[in-house]
Amino acid sequence: MMRGALDAMLPMNKLMTTPRRLARRMLSPLRRPATQALLETLPAYAVPAMAIDVLPDPAAFRQALLRHIAQATRRIVIVALYLQDDEGGREVLDALYAAKARHPALQVSVFVDWHRAQRGLIGKQKSEGNASMYRDYAARLGPGVDIYGVPVQNRELLGVLHLKGFVIDDAVLYSGASLNDVYLQRHGRYRLDRYHLLRHQGLADAMADFVQRCFAKSDAVRRLNVPDVPATRALQTAIREFRQLLQQAHYDVPHAARGADDVAVTPLLGFGRGANALNDTMLALLRSTRERAILLTPYFNLPRPVRVVLGQLLRRGCTIDIMVGDKTANDFYIPPGQPFKTIGLLPYLYENNLRRFARAHRRQIASGQLNLHLWRDGDNSYHLKGLFVDDDMAMLTGNNLNPRAWALDLENGLLLHDPARLLHARHQAEWVALRRHATRLSDHLALESPRHYPAEVRKQLKRLNRTSLDRLVNRLL
Repeated sequence: MMRGALDAMLPMNKLMTTPRRLARRMLSPLRRPATQALLETLPAYAVPAMAIDVLPDPAAFRQALLRHIAQATRRIVIVALYLQDDEGGREVLDALYAAKARHPALQVSVFVDWHRAQRGLIGKQKSEGNASMYRDYAARLGPGVDIYGVPVQNRELLGVLHLKGFVIDDAVLYSGASLNDVYLQRHGRYRLDRYHLLRHQGLADAMADFVQRCFAKSDAVRRLNVPDVPATRALQTAIREFRQLLQQAHYDVPHAARGADDVAVTPLLGFGRGANALNDTMLALLRSTRERAILLTPYFNLPRPVRVVLGQLLRRGCTIDIMVGDKTANDFYIPPGQPFKTIGLLPYLYENNLRRFARAHRRQIASGQLNLHLWRDGDNSYHLKGLFVDDDMAMLTGNNLNPRAWALDLENGLLLHDPARLLHARHQAEWVALRRHATRLSDHLALESPRHYPAEVRKQLKRLNRTSLDRLVNRLL
């Protein structure tokens, strides 16, 4: 009797869920015009297209950074995950102190992640981290360059300062890169990122003002280049209040009228799972796709909302290109023959994610609708992120497009709305240059089989899979 009742209910359940299933199918096409209208009504700065430069490589990024620091007269506000204790980091610090000496009234503020600054490199011996270098410079060269630690969470594992953008006078140098030898290509090897220079006083003011309002005035944000730095546990209450502030924070952006030669530029903040303007805008940007979207990510571990929208675009008939680094171009990759550390599992986890994605979409790959590009250039590494949608919208961001960036880290981005396609040639040239060291994946079988992974990697992956810890790891990375 119970079985008969269940059988009778099945058609009813199917009938009840039909409207919802139909709505899901219809949602994406119906939302696209509304999404496009939403993007077009975002507040934005009208930035002349000629004031936006795409820098080609890390060497050009380094030269532009040092040149603008040397020419600064009013303010330098640098925000980065870290400023490393190596030749590249010291070159930047030397330039900052020299600029301050030339112009004593110059405001020089550097903001880095609190936790990252006070530990050594992963897999290396324990140390005081980069903060030790900051204190040494202050002791030798005196005050004038203020270096702050920003504790986004109580622990580094739960979220870091991943905000990007260097404001130097009225210029914004925007990149996902941090500051060390490999990001600045000091000794031949490089970690490739994207590099943009935008010259606009209003945009620079907004980004600098946000840092002053939310960082410099918070009790949780403390100087690192002073003798007595408080312990994290002493800042617990201040960090909690700081996080609450960040959840409500935003850039102050006007509704500027765009001229025929202007590009609309909207700075966006992203923090937490809730009202996250950056996440919401990136999803809206993808949903607005008419023909083609290009997605750049260094670690293939896409948040579920992004995967859902990509699936909708494929069903709609849009072309999607995704560029990701080959596992050997991952900054955590450990070549065979070198001592293995657990952190070396990450590139293999990301490759497994990519394999599953490619297998699930093998028909679209075969037809050319979905193109997965693997980037590799010798022993250099890949750190690109961002979006291009059709030929008129783009997102510059440090967001890695992974669950950690989506929910834990403090992120930002610049949305470029360019209906006149004034930047199209520059973006096209950037995309062509990126593909120079990339290979299109023919199918999931083109990736290295897990059976051929190093023995220690196979052992650790089997342990993660057996305990389902791989799912937890993906959520935190």
